[in-house]
Amino acid sequence: MTFVATRRASLKAVGGALATVIARQSASAAAIPFDRWIAAFRAKALAHGISDETYSRVMRSVQPDTAGLEAMHDQPEFKLKLWQYLNRAVSDWKVAAGKEMAKRYAPLLSRIEKDFGVEPAFMLGVWGIESAFGDPIVAKNHLHPVIPSLATLAWAAPRRRAYWQQELINALTIVQRGWSTPAEMVGSWAGAMGHTQWMPEVWLHIGIDYDHDGKISPYGPPDDALGSTARFFVERGHYRRGEHWGYEVRLPAAHGGNVSRSYKAWQARGVVRADGASYPQPNAMARPWAPEPGGPAFLLGQNFFAARSYNPSTTYALALCYLGDRCVGGAPLVQKFPGSEPPPTLAEIEEIQRRLTALGFDTGIVDGRIGNATTLAVRNYQRKAGIAPADGYAGVGLLARLRKGS
Repeated sequence: MTFVATRRASLKAVGGALATVIARQSASAAAIPFDRWIAAFRAKALAHGISDETYSRVMRSVQPDTAGLEAMHDQPEFKLKLWQYLNRAVSDWKVAAGKEMAKRYAPLLSRIEKDFGVEPAFMLGVWGIESAFGDPIVAKNHLHPVIPSLATLAWAAPRRRAYWQQELINALTIVQRGWSTPAEMVGSWAGAMGHTQWMPEVWLHIGIDYDHDGKISPYGPPDDALGSTARFFVERGHYRRGEHWGYEVRLPAAHGGNVSRSYKAWQARGVVRADGASYPQPNAMARPWAPEPGGPAFLLGQNFFAARSYNPSTTYALALCYLGDRCVGGAPLVQKFPGSEPPPTLAEIEEIQRRLTALGFDTGIVDGRIGNATTLAVRNYQRKAGIAPADGYAGVGLLARLRKGS
């Protein structure tokens, strides 16, 4: 998951942002004021099964949140190197939190493995990547109320407005069913929400009542979210019971090509695990992947591609699998990426935030979590200091530069 900056604007600033966003559109999507649109949308919501009482209760005090509209136009692209992405996704504090969650929820994770075959490490990986294990500081400082976000997109998004309108109705359906409350429903600017960051439609159609309390809740205890996500991996990602996602390996130059072979066959070709251990399932199939010359290499099994079914990015899938392994006691990667740095600690990120803010580069809040505000502050500092590339990466190298400058 990518955390968005905290909404800090007053209603006056929101109005100004709206005017700016709407002015950018060649044909104004928001042809009527927001409050009039809310009143007009009632009929469509009621036609899709939302009660008049639910609509009034949830929508009468909703104010527009323009974060999504602004992101569509201005969302910066930060092209991190793979090692930088992994350092952010598999940070020291997240590994520590994941180990604590592995202990706290061991019975739940064991039940999921028994019912769906998805191993605890894999579930911890997706939970940590998507919501930092439901971390309340992340929710408070980096997420948006879902109903205002979706209502604003449904009202004024320049593209896919029918999609946003349907997702708003889906979110109202979740409230009407008693699965969650508007105050509880926070998520990304696009409306992804809960422990594993699903859009409302997915909660309605894939979610299961795993704790048998009569509702399917994206929030609160993680039972429903993790059980539902395990179901997703099996049904959509074709997760294979009893197989690990893959392993870091030492890949000789003449390893036999980018094809799928059994681990036993790869070992016969000199492809051994980087930590020197044996392959637990020698007959399982895997294919090689060397993401960067001179860096770590991997053999990838089917369950790596199950991770990719959640987000079609090999970088994301590697982060999910690697974080999961670290949360259950796995060691860091044996081989290093060229030019890489160790991941910054929580205290080091907080120091970066304090130092940048003191220099006039506002990070939003000092919380040790990397959101859009911190990333933008880093990039603006890098540009002013002549650091290239200005990639927005908050790491130990940047901290050394900030300390030297002070």
